[in-house]
Amino acid sequence: MPIVIQNDLPAKKILENENIFVMDEERAGTQEIRPLQIAILNLMPLKEDTELDILRVLSNFPIQLKITFLMVHNEDTSYVAPSHLNQFYVFWDEARERRFDGLIITGAPVERMPFEEVYYWEELKEIMEWSKSHVYSTFHLCWGAQAGLYYHHNIEKQLMPEKLSGVYRHRVIHRKKMIMRGMDDYFMAPQSRYTKVDEKAIAENPELYVVAEGADPLGDVGSTMILAYSSRQIFMTGHTEYDRLDLDKEYKRDLTKEKDPQIPVNYYPDDDPSKEPILSWRSSSNSIYSNWLNIVYQGTPYDLNDLTDVTEDSYLKEEKATSDDIA
Repeated sequence: MPIVIQNDLPAKKILENENIFVMDEERAGTQEIRPLQIAILNLMPLKEDTELDILRVLSNFPIQLKITFLMVHNEDTSYVAPSHLNQFYVFWDEARERRFDGLIITGAPVERMPFEEVYYWEELKEIMEWSKSHVYSTFHLCWGAQAGLYYHHNIEKQLMPEKLSGVYRHRVIHRKKMIMRGMDDYFMAPQSRYTKVDEKAIAENPELYVVAEGADPLGDVGSTMILAYSSRQIFMTGHTEYDRLDLDKEYKRDLTKEKDPQIPVNYYPDDDPSKEPILSWRSSSNSIYSNWLNIVYQGTPYDLNDLTDVTEDSYLKEEKATSDDIA
């Protein structure tokens, strides 16, 4: 949340240069405050687990959030009770006339399939196109990030030789972006995927800006946090929303389907799956999601009918991060 101070206070410029949210008294006096409207397109099969994970990290934000859970028509929902979906979810096309401050598009267990072969791909394309004009900022997670990068920016995904699974070290390469506010130079975050994005294509795309990347010798993580259109599109290739036991559940599920799946790295004490996993990413996760909600809170119009298309926002090609950005 911003702090309200006098406009001519000498500390104001210093705080702004340190990426601290400050607001002068004049602006604060004219602000109107309402709950932020946040939609969550939950494409994960264990929907209740994902709901809990995401709501847990969103709950640290001090402004009220009004949550709407969305679903698509052609998804396999056999892992969740129909009564749960009927009570707590709406099909996205029932909400297409609404506007939202923020949208989260989760991952999905379909990453080894070509995008065009995913049952609900055509519907998801409609949602991603709709988000450009009906959502202030969209946060894409894991496969959702790969799908968003492919649809919006023509970035292909690539199959990796083996699954990337574990809690990996990441490096902040541009801390002056709000999404990285308050982060240490390095942070831990879970990854669980079989594919990666085309790093060369990302580097060559002037609309995309990488603010965090993998920095762990135990895995080729690549770009972790990618921004577009002044953070109105955010793509995170990992799962900072995961709870302590999520990777453990996935590993034990893989044991029933695969021969000798890789033990998630940097996760179990002594790499012993019989021991309780180490939770080493909660603080960075809370910071990332609070920062995103602050971006939304600072930028979204009070009247959502005044929302502009993402591509209409003024956009200047930003220089690549330098060593000064992580000083």
